[in-house]
Amino acid sequence: MSNLDLSAERAVEAAAAQTGLTDLGDGSWEPGLECLIDALQREAALNELGAALVTGEIVGYLGDRMRVLQYRKEHPEIVGVDVVPPIVIVGQGRTGTTILHELLAMDPASRVPLTWEVDHPVPPPETATYDTDPRIKEVDDTLAGVDLVLPGFRQMHPMGAQLPQECVRITSSDFRSMIFPTQYRVPTYANWLLNDADMAPAYRWHRMFLEHLQSKHPAPRWVLKSPGHVWALDALVAEYPNALLVQTHRDPLRIMASLSSLVARLRTLASDDATIPGAAADFAEHIMEGLDRSVTARENGTVAADRVVDVQFRSFMADPFATIHEIYEKLGLELQPVAEKRMREFFAANPSDKHGTHTYTFADTELDEGVWRERARRYQEYFDVPSESLG
Repeated sequence: MSNLDLSAERAVEAAAAQTGLTDLGDGSWEPGLECLIDALQREAALNELGAALVTGEIVGYLGDRMRVLQYRKEHPEIVGVDVVPPIVIVGQGRTGTTILHELLAMDPASRVPLTWEVDHPVPPPETATYDTDPRIKEVDDTLAGVDLVLPGFRQMHPMGAQLPQECVRITSSDFRSMIFPTQYRVPTYANWLLNDADMAPAYRWHRMFLEHLQSKHPAPRWVLKSPGHVWALDALVAEYPNALLVQTHRDPLRIMASLSSLVARLRTLASDDATIPGAAADFAEHIMEGLDRSVTARENGTVAADRVVDVQFRSFMADPFATIHEIYEKLGLELQPVAEKRMREFFAANPSDKHGTHTYTFADTELDEGVWRERARRYQEYFDVPSESLG
């Protein structure tokens, strides 16, 4: 029996009560929200805390949507202002995308969506107070509580108000986002999202959100990232035809093992039934389907060869700055000395084991290694991705 007593209608009413607003724009958000709530009630096995958390999140995402749309009405000058063709990191999770995003964010010429401004987008951030906005402390105080309720999670995934945030947190306000299957066991919603949902509205919302964030704090280019993009490269490229992509690559079986461990830990906050094998069963085929789609996108020209750089995880972790130099060179950008200096300082101050080490094994997933190695063959052969020890 689900602990979640919520409907889409009641969630909208709660968001309206919080914000004093009612406009949610077009109805693109409705199918995802209906499907999500249904899956949460039937499949997620939420405990009382999980039900309270997801209710707050859903109402918050709706409220953010209302506030952003209201701001656009009041400030029509920001509507349609070009979002500088972004650099988008599109690798699967657990392939080095987070540290790569954090390092690229150190370039003063780059603009990344930071956690605090994604969590509290209205009013939009301003250049003069971008490093001192009181919302920064508010978000850091909230994140400090994660260590209490999810001990060890920061060993798996760094968090901070002034660290870059993923695009899945932006598209969550259109309820087309992989953040929901990551946090909660909602296989029906995940299947809808990856196989049936039209992702074009999610990327239209994504662009509107970036227009909003950049309105008072612009920069020469956006640098974005999310594993969620790999399943929707066609929609991403349709919305941002001039985007430059960076795809990170790693042995898919290692991805499965690492991601299953992370997802299981994250899901324990909301459910008492979260396990690593359960997370692996939910995600293994989704991971491979996303990687296969990335192969197809190259083969059919959806992603043009001259607009993408491929990065092997092993090479990147062995020498991050050689990889970054290669990315800049291939994308026709110049890595200024001040940018590289800031990147190196950040890297030195944030070693991978700063919060401890994330340990996991493929055996923990209870997946059949032989079956999944064969399933990964097309992707590994196309991108020349080496198999790793699965220890």
